[in-house]
Amino acid sequence: MSSRLIGVGVGPGDPELVTVKGVNALRAADVVVVPVMDTGERGRAEATVLHYVPQEKVLRVVFALNERSDRGRREAAWDAAGERVVQLLAAHGCVAFATIGDPNVYSTFTYLAQTITELVPGTVVQTVPGITAMQDLAARSGAVLTEGTEPLTLVPVTAGAAVLKEALNGPGTVVAYKFGRQAREVAEALRETGRLDDAVWGSALGLESESIRPAADLDGAALPYLSTLIAPPRRDGGRGGKL
Repeated sequence: MSSRLIGVGVGPGDPELVTVKGVNALRAADVVVVPVMDTGERGRAEATVLHYVPQEKVLRVVFALNERSDRGRREAAWDAAGERVVQLLAAHGCVAFATIGDPNVYSTFTYLAQTITELVPGTVVQTVPGITAMQDLAARSGAVLTEGTEPLTLVPVTAGAAVLKEALNGPGTVVAYKFGRQAREVAEALRETGRLDDAVWGSALGLESESIRPAADLDGAALPYLSTLIAPPRRDGGRGGKL
């Protein structure tokens, strides 16, 4: 039988936001891999997983999660992580990989799955969807993501503030991920496009250090890397105005 690699979305940090299917997948797997930047820190995925499976079943694997400038170092880290997971698949029938958010939305799992299927053709790859940060922030802040015929645009600000500004000049709600290090540029783009007043940002959702504030409070100071922004469009015309 082919080995199985399952990417399990464990949500943005609140352990209560892991789906029943996600919990079942984590518990059914022979081993649960969690990505870390180094072996000494505990990331959100690991902290969430430990609410549902015992420590001895969880294995940390180092990934170059935030390496963007040194491609050689990033590729070497991916190769090493892939080889480690290949070893686990050879020893176990089912390996789960826990990722914050959803495994198909800007997830480390995408790259791991590609690496594994190249190294071990025939490996069965599956995913279990998870609740995303934009859904959690919308629920906690009261922001409505979409109404009627509005589009929804998701932008990683790591692509550059210009990409965000282009989206803000378009229709519908714009969600920005990973904008903490460019908070000043993001605030400026919101002002220039008239989106500042109704926008909201949040970080560490569901954790003790949670912060949810109006985007108008952005003062240019750096924020946590995994900050999320929701910038709704102007909604005139009352209830059902966007239908």
